[in-house]
Amino acid sequence: MPPFDPWTAVHAILVFTASAGALTLLRFWWWRRFQAALRRNARLITVLTPPAVAPADAQAFWSNLVGLLRPRWARFLGRQPHVAMEFSFGHDGLQIRLWVPGSLPPGLVERAVEAAWPGARTTTAPATPHLSVPRHAVVVGGTLRLGRPQALPIRTDFPADPLRALLGAATGLGSDEHIYVQVLAKPVTGRRVGRAKRGQSSSLTGRILDGLTPGASPKPARDPRVRLETNAQDRAIVDKHRGNMFDTAIRYVVVATERRLARGCAHAIASAFAGFAGHNYYRRRRLRAPLKALNLRRFRGGDLLSIPELAAIAHLPLDEALPGIRRAGARAVSPPPETPTIGPSIKPLGISDVGHARPVGLRVSDSRHHVHLLGSTGSGKSTLLANLILADAEHGRGAVVIDPKGDLITDLLMRVPERAIDRVVLFDSDSPGPVPCLNPLEGPKDIAVENLVSVFARVFSATWGPRTEDILRAACLTLRAADESPALTALPGLLTNPAGSSRHRAAVRHDPVLRGFWEWYEQLSDGSRAHAIAPLLNKLRALLLRPFVVRALAAGPSTVDMRQVLDGGLCLVRIPKGNLGDDTARLIGSLVVGRVWQTVTARSATPQRERRDAALYVDEAHNFLNLPYTIDDMLAEARAYRLSMVLAHQNLAQLSRELREGVSANARTKIYFSSSPEDARELARHTAPRLTDYDLAHLEAFHAAIRLVVDGEEKPAFTAITNRMPPAVRGRAKQVRLAAARNIRTPPNPGSTAQRAPDPRRAA
Repeated sequence: MPPFDPWTAVHAILVFTASAGALTLLRFWWWRRFQAALRRNARLITVLTPPAVAPADAQAFWSNLVGLLRPRWARFLGRQPHVAMEFSFGHDGLQIRLWVPGSLPPGLVERAVEAAWPGARTTTAPATPHLSVPRHAVVVGGTLRLGRPQALPIRTDFPADPLRALLGAATGLGSDEHIYVQVLAKPVTGRRVGRAKRGQSSSLTGRILDGLTPGASPKPARDPRVRLETNAQDRAIVDKHRGNMFDTAIRYVVVATERRLARGCAHAIASAFAGFAGHNYYRRRRLRAPLKALNLRRFRGGDLLSIPELAAIAHLPLDEALPGIRRAGARAVSPPPETPTIGPSIKPLGISDVGHARPVGLRVSDSRHHVHLLGSTGSGKSTLLANLILADAEHGRGAVVIDPKGDLITDLLMRVPERAIDRVVLFDSDSPGPVPCLNPLEGPKDIAVENLVSVFARVFSATWGPRTEDILRAACLTLRAADESPALTALPGLLTNPAGSSRHRAAVRHDPVLRGFWEWYEQLSDGSRAHAIAPLLNKLRALLLRPFVVRALAAGPSTVDMRQVLDGGLCLVRIPKGNLGDDTARLIGSLVVGRVWQTVTARSATPQRERRDAALYVDEAHNFLNLPYTIDDMLAEARAYRLSMVLAHQNLAQLSRELREGVSANARTKIYFSSSPEDARELARHTAPRLTDYDLAHLEAFHAAIRLVVDGEEKPAFTAITNRMPPAVRGRAKQVRLAAARNIRTPPNPGSTAQRAPDPRRAA
């Protein structure tokens, strides 16, 4: 046996120490490099809390994230990524975010959040590299570590939300004061869990020391109380290690204007986590460079927690009435698989807002089942209408648009597709240029007169009586008997000037009913006659004293061929109520609807295969459905004539009972934007069970609940983000107005009083 050489032993120790130091430095360098790689392309997911949260939801979330576990060789090299749930408190409330490293696929954690907490909403943004604080601010930070061996569990069963104390510690903060609590976690398994279960250290240095100084086997306790406690701890350890495990760390940072306040908030945070004390407990430790640690989000190792333990610490608040928390609006629901996407025969609706974002649309053939569009002001209703109309114009489908506010038509004029410019017909009450004429007394005599009388009767229902209706019907039929396209301006003269209207009365001398009416009318005294016609004349004068109304409805023969419009044209009717008055706008819009309906029903003589699809878009629809037909009959017949009707309005209170029931039953495609709680309860019958009344009442702007008809079958409701309008084209509005002026055709009778084709230069 060679003699012992102390220098050889010293040399071996030095080599071992140098090798261990080099290995430690290399491992530390590799870990820093991997942590820097995690921060590249990292993102922050802001989570909006759903209206109701169950305690088990957090366990489902962290169970889903067990799938982030890397292979064994990757974990050995320190390449296991971690995530961080962050609670950010400020004077304006609580914000909950998830930091996700760039190595994780986009959408993975977002889908896990939405699956675990039904109704939660997420928004993703790039992770901010630095947290800025005022110069005069005092920063205090710390970390919380388990005070006993990590094999022992903390408390997980609570009668109330365990985060309630933490939320209470953050009250009363100023505008420059913040509290940040960060929970970092990564899944672990294998030897890491086994060492923790045996009470061994998780660090490399600790494992070396454990190997050099193994502990002696503990002697069995003789005290029954100690033995009972030991047995309880053993059972708790076994229960903790039954499921998957996470390596976790808890950090907190307080930014305040005074050191006293900062230290007080730090004590409050530590006290809030003291409620988790059970077999184990949390103990506060100092955190060096707290802002740097918070920003870099580095994580090497911490305490081992089971999924129930981690879920008790890192979850969404359970209290429904807790102030200062941003709640999610409507839940995001994916569209059915058979929902149409894009194509020339599909009208675009928006983009699905859950899972893989994809376009959603409505087939032209399914739009014949009509659309009920409801939404409050500013919810995105007009934007969706504009996109539907522009899609029809782009693909050569006929469309008639009635806008009682004016903004919709203004937006459309700036965006009309170039290929549709020469097909535009424009009625604009604010335009100084020429206006096309649409004579309501033209067409089949009985239908035209009945439509006109019904519109007057419903628009002026508060002051309308049977005698007034009888006088208007007889006068209109008399004008039609004398002329195929009489003007409304002839009505006052017919009723007030018997001598001047002898030609019109002579035209009905072979009609016993009308002849009897005029004989009775002429026998009235001047006072009685004036009393009888006064209710009608005051309405006619209020209407005909407006130059736009005279040019649009009473200038003689029509200069608009509504058949051409429905076969591929674009008729824009801009009648803002603020300029014309409610009654006048309602009357003009109703007469346009009447002419469209009159033209559509004439398609009965055309073979069905030759009927082209057209659409009627009516904003504030309750003001303009004043025809002598029930809404049920109109919607049912319109589908056969390939006319789709889009009926838009703001709330259900605007609809009469008959109209509400007809729209509910026959406008089968439902598109709802944000509505009042009262309306949401009733509308939820069409969207349940996937969307509730809470969802309908909490839809955000441009966020719609949609129930489509696909291939004639109603599909379950879903949500989507509607598309924004395309950008306006510079000079397009002027170009469209010039083209619309050229499109005014010459009346059939050149000698009539109707306006002739105008000079386009005047339309500018």
